Amino acid sequence: MIGISDIEAAARLIAPHVVRTPTVASPGLGALLGVPVTAKLELLQRTGSFKARGAAAKLLSLGEAERAAGVVAVSGGNHGIALAVMAAALDVKATVVMPRTAPARSLALAEAAGATLRLTDGMDSAFELVTRLRDEGLTLVHPFDDPTVIAGQGTVGLELAEDAADEPTDVVVSIGGGGLIAGVAAALRARRPGVRVWGVETEGAEAMSAALKAGGPVPVPLSSVVTTLSAPSVSRLTYDHVRELVEEVLVVPDREAVRGCLELADHAKVWAEPAAGCLLPAAREIVSRVGPGARLGLVVCGGNTALGELTGWADRFGLR
Repeated sequence: MIGISDIEAAARLIAPHVVRTPTVASPGLGALLGVPVTAKLELLQRTGSFKARGAAAKLLSLGEAERAAGVVAVSGGNHGIALAVMAAALDVKATVVMPRTAPARSLALAEAAGATLRLTDGMDSAFELVTRLRDEGLTLVHPFDDPTVIAGQGTVGLELAEDAADEPTDVVVSIGGGGLIAGVAAALRARRPGVRVWGVETEGAEAMSAALKAGGPVPVPLSSVVTTLSAPSVSRLTYDHVRELVEEVLVVPDREAVRGCLELADHAKVWAEPAAGCLLPAAREIVSRVGPGARLGLVVCGGNTALGELTGWADRFGLR
């Protein structure tokens, strides 16, 4: 299990390379949800998502031979952008494997940062290719199955615990492979042990929910439009953290995740991706269970969605 000392060490290591993003009260979201809301605005992070933290932590921990070999990552979008940008900043050659269904903006940003881009037909084949590239000698920077990466992501929870003016009773975190929620939950368990941590997935990207039902990681079919949450399975490492530290994992429809993006724009004045939009339907469910005494913390994980993509989803789901 990742400990608070691991997360604190990661925070010191990455501090010169990442943004300490704002942790702010959101009156607009509070009015929408009927309870006080604190938002951790990771969409203002370098590369537009929390992923810069874990990528920086891993790259800064590499030995000379590992750096010289070059690094490789698999991603539905944000991890690839983060690795490409952070590797360029630290003068490490990077290869990024993404499915062709990844957001066009994510593909363009990773390539613009100087990474070699390898495309596959889906996330399953992307994970297969990155495994082959690792076996051929590249240094793998896994998006979630890595203690160093999880400790880096855990700095989100560390900052939330330190910076929230109104301590939340319930913190809501979206789940792809589980690296973010594992790190955030570990940090909050140490710094704010009374806080409940809830996970959120979208239908068709339910790797953690399936693992919890099965008693361990299992492969899942992927159909969600939210590619940044679409891991074909979680890892034993992230599963163990969620099983131990997380209250429950909720699953919401893609349509409601997209609606959440529109609500974040209207009520919080932030431009977020569906991986963050899914927090709002989950938050409503949590408030209905916990009651009016709830004080919510929302980890707004990223904002790497283009206008055309979001409006296209809104039209598809009849939200405009």
